[in-house]
Amino acid sequence: MSNSFHIRALEDSDVSMVTYWSRNEGFSPGLGDVSIYKNTDKQGLWIGCLDDFPIGCIAGVKYNSLYGFIGLFIVDKAYRGNGYGVKLWGHVINNLSNVCCLGIEAAPDRISDYQEWGFKPSSKTTRWIIDVKDISPTNQILSHLNEDYCLLEGNQIPRNIIQNYDANKENTPRPHFISDWLSHKLGTVLAIVNTKGLCVGFSRIRPCLFKNGNGYRIGPLVADTPLLASALIKSLLIKYPGSTLIDSPGLNPYANELLKSLGFHPLSHTVRMYKGRQPTISMKEIYGLACLELG
Repeated sequence: MSNSFHIRALEDSDVSMVTYWSRNEGFSPGLGDVSIYKNTDKQGLWIGCLDDFPIGCIAGVKYNSLYGFIGLFIVDKAYRGNGYGVKLWGHVINNLSNVCCLGIEAAPDRISDYQEWGFKPSSKTTRWIIDVKDISPTNQILSHLNEDYCLLEGNQIPRNIIQNYDANKENTPRPHFISDWLSHKLGTVLAIVNTKGLCVGFSRIRPCLFKNGNGYRIGPLVADTPLLASALIKSLLIKYPGSTLIDSPGLNPYANELLKSLGFHPLSHTVRMYKGRQPTISMKEIYGLACLELG
């Protein structure tokens, strides 16, 4: 193994390369995703280099002392089998050693590897796909929601109501991430509010890069009920016809049936694993994850 291998923080100039690797791995990155990851934890994304040449990456984001997440773990295919991935992994594990719980989305063939590091399987995360050609107009979709609800888009959504809502649904508050995620110029954010002006569901759709071709990804998708989640999904699909992905957590007992009923088909799956005490917050209102890379 070359002694020239070293690990440094991800820089802005690395974003396009990491996005390229992610696309080639079939991760279907959203446009702008990696830059948001970088801003979530400025000491959480790392690049492995041979001399000054990038050959791999990993994210190890620390949300707070209680929770962190590992993802975006890639070594360029030309450099695999030389131990560089193990060094990237060890760097992140050491960097997050003072965090009580770490999460990861594991490919099925890597579960045993992560178990050796103390991670335990929790639930199955399913990636769904739908190819949308035509769908009912938004007013027909919302007709089954009574006058107690209102659908808002983008700048119509009052400041902070989504952040307050999201903070009660996630393992740990993530204000920086959710702010960057929802204010990104690409895609569309929708929220449903009740007559009291409180958020009862929200989601974002964004363009993404398939391994071959382009499409869209929905996430996050959080809603109080399956009916509200369905209204958000349909409203987003109207705006962006084409192939669309969504990643649903296995701990939501309603998500799979809802997505099947809307015409989605399972494409692949990963396994959510945790090292340390698994978060106890309910996932039954989370229908779609923002991304697999940051949990």
